[in-house]
Amino acid sequence: MIGLVQRVREARVRIAGEVVGEIGPGLLLLLCAEPQDGPSQAERLLAKLLKLRIFSDEAGKMNRSLQDVQGGLLVVSQFTLAADISGGNRPSFTAAAPPVLGQQLYELFLEKARAAHPGVQCGRFGADMQVELVNDGPVTIPMRIA
Repeated sequence: MIGLVQRVREARVRIAGEVVGEIGPGLLLLLCAEPQDGPSQAERLLAKLLKLRIFSDEAGKMNRSLQDVQGGLLVVSQFTLAADISGGNRPSFTAAAPPVLGQQLYELFLEKARAAHPGVQCGRFGADMQVELVNDGPVTIPMRIA
């Protein structure tokens, strides 16, 4: 699985002008499943994400996790993270999981995230979404779990 994590002051996702998910301080995760992914990859990515120490402590060092600060988590599916641009100027997305598998893993990830952490919000798989965020830092970290 591929994730792109952004520490945010706030973030929201809109579909057709309607806010469907919104958080205050926390993490925005753009999430992409790959064809070889299964439940174990989703669970390992979530475990790493929840413990990732990218929030400041009293000394200003990145030493606290999302769970430590009880921040929000906004999860948005984004198959374009699997883009391959090596063959030309038009990206290929064949490295992304097929839609059925991608949706299954996205929904599994959300189910596990909601069971492990309060304040989980999401977009809608396969929808045309507009994501708004105020990046905090900025802190943006790519994650890949094979």
